[in-house]
Amino acid sequence: MILRRWMGKGVVQLAVILIMALNLIPLIIAFSTSLRDPKDNTNPLVLFQGVSLASYKAAYELMHFLEALWNSVVLTGVSVIFVVLFAAMASYPMARLKTRLSKFMYLFFLSGLVVPAQMVLIPIVQMINALHIPTNQYTPIFMFITCSLPFSTFLYTGFIRSGVPEEVEEAAHIDGAGLLQRFWTVVFPLLIPVTVSVIITQGVWIWNDYFFNMIFISGAGQSPLPLAMLGFMGDQQNPTQWNVLFAACFLCALPLLLVFLFLQKYFVGGMTVGAVKG
Repeated sequence: MILRRWMGKGVVQLAVILIMALNLIPLIIAFSTSLRDPKDNTNPLVLFQGVSLASYKAAYELMHFLEALWNSVVLTGVSVIFVVLFAAMASYPMARLKTRLSKFMYLFFLSGLVVPAQMVLIPIVQMINALHIPTNQYTPIFMFITCSLPFSTFLYTGFIRSGVPEEVEEAAHIDGAGLLQRFWTVVFPLLIPVTVSVIITQGVWIWNDYFFNMIFISGAGQSPLPLAMLGFMGDQQNPTQWNVLFAACFLCALPLLLVFLFLQKYFVGGMTVGAVKG
């Protein structure tokens, strides 16, 4: 019996190691390629040969990294702030009220998870033009907020139902706190784990989004990082410089990695608690 358990654990560990290796090998190859000179076109499977930061320097300069980084920070930051505020306020009554209207609104928000945003893009563009909303680096924020609300409200509603005891709100109500005061001073501070989960899940998607930015942003100097990387995609006359392109990819991913390392303990707690009930 002990031998069988030991063999079973060994098989599981071996499978985990193989899966990790399959996921890490492409990443290691890309990182090794990014550490080469832009003109070095040798076999990419020869890892870490001729380590150089020339590709990172070229990517930094060609994509105007600081300007594109600021545009991405503004797009992601503003969108995530409004998503957190709207989703938290919308989820609170849906989680607390036991009425048909609250159940309908909960299902209404969930229905947004099954409707692809690309399906309604043309009507949305027509509506934006009819309302004379200018298309600049801030226009995609409307799409990011709209597309992020269904999943965010799902997380917040489940977390409030299972992770925020009603007795805390009742005590604040007895002390004379109004509805908005109870929400902002009692409930919202308890939503830190799920708020971090929303920030990471939706922030990563918004940061990496290419589709909406390509549709609505056309002005020079307004491109976020995903659009700025288009300059490294070659054509028949100018082949793609893969070394510089991979360097640009790692430069774009670095801010997200730093944020995730800082918020990861809250992220795990928010995802597990919010998924208990709902």
